[in-house]
Amino acid sequence: MDKAMYRLLIPLYDVDTGLLILAAQGESTMYSMEVNTESPSLTQLSQCVTEQQTRGLALVPKLCLDVMSCELLRLLQLTDRFIIPISYSVPRKAVQELPLDLFPDTAGRTAALSAQSWWSGVNKQVEKVSLDPSQRPVTSCPVKKEKETSHTEQKVASPEHSDGSAISSPSSSVTSPTSGIVSSTSQRSLQSILGPSSRFRHTQGIVLHRDSHITNLRVVSQSTPGESDGFCVNHQRVAVPLAGPGGQIAVLELSQPGRLPDSLPTIENTVPVTDLTWDPFNPQRLVTGGEDGRIKVWIIPQGGLKETVTDPHSVLVGHNERIYTVRFQPCASDILVSSSYDMTVRVWNLRSGKNVLTLQGHEDQIFSLAWSPDGKCLATCCKDQRIRIYDPRASNHPKQEGAGPEGARGARILWVCDGKYLLVSGFDSRSERQLTLHSTDNLSQGPITTISLDVSPSTLIPHYDPDTGILLLTGKGDTRSFIYEVTAESPYFLECNSFMTSDPHKGFQCLRKADCAVPEVEVLRALRLCNSSIEPVAFRVPRVKKEFFQDDVFPPTRVTWEPALSAEEWLSGKDKQQRSINLCPSGMTPVSQAPKEAPNKKFVPSSVYLQEKTDEQKKEELLNAMVAKLGNRDDPLPQDAFEGVDEDEWD
Repeated sequence: MDKAMYRLLIPLYDVDTGLLILAAQGESTMYSMEVNTESPSLTQLSQCVTEQQTRGLALVPKLCLDVMSCELLRLLQLTDRFIIPISYSVPRKAVQELPLDLFPDTAGRTAALSAQSWWSGVNKQVEKVSLDPSQRPVTSCPVKKEKETSHTEQKVASPEHSDGSAISSPSSSVTSPTSGIVSSTSQRSLQSILGPSSRFRHTQGIVLHRDSHITNLRVVSQSTPGESDGFCVNHQRVAVPLAGPGGQIAVLELSQPGRLPDSLPTIENTVPVTDLTWDPFNPQRLVTGGEDGRIKVWIIPQGGLKETVTDPHSVLVGHNERIYTVRFQPCASDILVSSSYDMTVRVWNLRSGKNVLTLQGHEDQIFSLAWSPDGKCLATCCKDQRIRIYDPRASNHPKQEGAGPEGARGARILWVCDGKYLLVSGFDSRSERQLTLHSTDNLSQGPITTISLDVSPSTLIPHYDPDTGILLLTGKGDTRSFIYEVTAESPYFLECNSFMTSDPHKGFQCLRKADCAVPEVEVLRALRLCNSSIEPVAFRVPRVKKEFFQDDVFPPTRVTWEPALSAEEWLSGKDKQQRSINLCPSGMTPVSQAPKEAPNKKFVPSSVYLQEKTDEQKKEELLNAMVAKLGNRDDPLPQDAFEGVDEDEWD
């Protein structure tokens, strides 16, 4: 409880069982203790770690518990976006009677005296009632259709509890005018309260078989700056900075998984590497930034490194301080952007090796930068708590500015929803990791929505799939990867299943969409950098009819590995987008064109037919059925068909 002691604890006490629940605002851990009159007076029983941080906590009334399932307590946890029920139960076999050792009589709902009586000095306790459902009367009251009604005074004979529901409790039931009592609210009412849900909410992250892992990776660098992703990948190879002098970089071939030898040929950058990236249009070209302010371009031989490389293909000189970030333009070939500690952003033409554009206006450290999907604009996030949008070919000063994250630890910026919004991953003033969404049409109005996630020192690095809107967030040293679907309408962020691992990772990088296993409904393929290995992770959407191509999940995707125009064309003011391709494998039929199955015939009870007939018709049909069952009375008896014997045979 040391961490929670920094915040004010919320105590919740159950007088019947002596259980005490403690939780702190802003924390995700709850402690359960037993209060005794003897020493020790406090005994810790367990602790519950939740996925969301606690903003508030409340106890559900004792009469609302599912006592026949031995539910001792139920809490309602208030988070930033949800109200989550948390149940405390005692494991028991199926019980037929109420276990009185767990559930003594509790205070009822009827006041013991009026305010006037108490003011006059009268003291009286609330009358206790039994928690046995069989000893409580059933009450019901009709409600209007498609509306949820809370019944604080209602008591139910046989409560049913569902831990998955965030709003229905065993004693809170609704009735329809014809069906009597039901145990939960309708799905439509639930959705109207909880809001829309993501169609990718059941996405599963799966670490692929060990045969596809790269193992025995030694001395991975621990000192890459927070502005760097830690390593970079393309569809052929991986580049990983290594610890030690000389700024060494290991280049590993994805086509050769397995155990690495103890010694590897590397790239020697001579100074520590601060950031690195692959050319999206040339899988053999690697660009690195160093602490000496130089940007180096390396060409990897076909088939990978065979010997240590010390001489770069070219060196870009222009920055006066260490490099923060290097990124390629997504549509034009040979265009690179870089940011530095000298608070400038420079655009380079790799074909000529010259600095063609220099952007000004930053007043502090540049945390992150990102190209727009169409390659026209550039967004930056700065330590001065400002985010900026540049049109680099039009002006070297920002065309828009807006408020950025308040924290000074670091931040990442990303374009989402076809460039309509800017996603910023950073920290708030309390050092909590948060996500903000900004409109690119009006950056000065501030974020249109903000969500807080958790407390951790590492910056969440976002990875975005523009085809599905899936956003993957994880930080260096984390064991959890958050997954959201980002939409262009409120509430903007739809939470999906998180991906959890047993050991922390040092980096996470997504591959291109063409590398996904489409028949397995794999929407993302990523590589996870661990202490001594690189593991492929597949994110799949569960579907029943996998024999069909899921065209609702796989729309036409952009060919991001082919340039749409040259560096000279882009610098002259031209804009062009890459072509799109269909990911449907040959021989597969889109699920939208799948033949519709005939609906199963439902059994119609005989009462439906009998209701349409008169009493005389029913009586006649019943008699006819009985006669048909017994047979015709004029039929000969079975013994009449037997053959007799002669009288002399009896002698």
